[in-house]
Amino acid sequence: MQTLSADGAPDRRRKPRERLFQAELWLTARLLPLVVAGRDLEGALRLADGGGAARYGGLSAELISDAVIKVTRRPWLMRSRRCFRQGLLGYRFLKMAGYSPELHFAIDRQSLYAPTIDAHCWVVLDGEPVVNDIMDGMFPIHVHKA
Repeated sequence: MQTLSADGAPDRRRKPRERLFQAELWLTARLLPLVVAGRDLEGALRLADGGGAARYGGLSAELISDAVIKVTRRPWLMRSRRCFRQGLLGYRFLKMAGYSPELHFAIDRQSLYAPTIDAHCWVVLDGEPVVNDIMDGMFPIHVHKA
């Protein structure tokens, strides 16, 4: 059975830039739990900021966000922090495509008195959430801008 790209074209005809994006996203998603282990939030955000030029310019934000959700669907590691993993990846690759995403963080007010705090993050582009969304009962605490 032949696989199809996001636009319905046969996989072998996809643009090289899109194939490179898919490969780099897959590899980054697998290595991210190891790379962020032991880092504080500031260190993880520096990794998400990445560097270099917008080498994936021309890819749509929808293609990128759908690919991020798909590649993180069945996590091997960071299972309890799936939104953080998706947020870092979504932010990084949208930025690498030339967009100016924002990575939003929030906490659940009810969890402030619990042994562990429940937190959530999502990626916003032009005022609209593109990877995850704010959840009910969450209080926004930080926005990391490109």
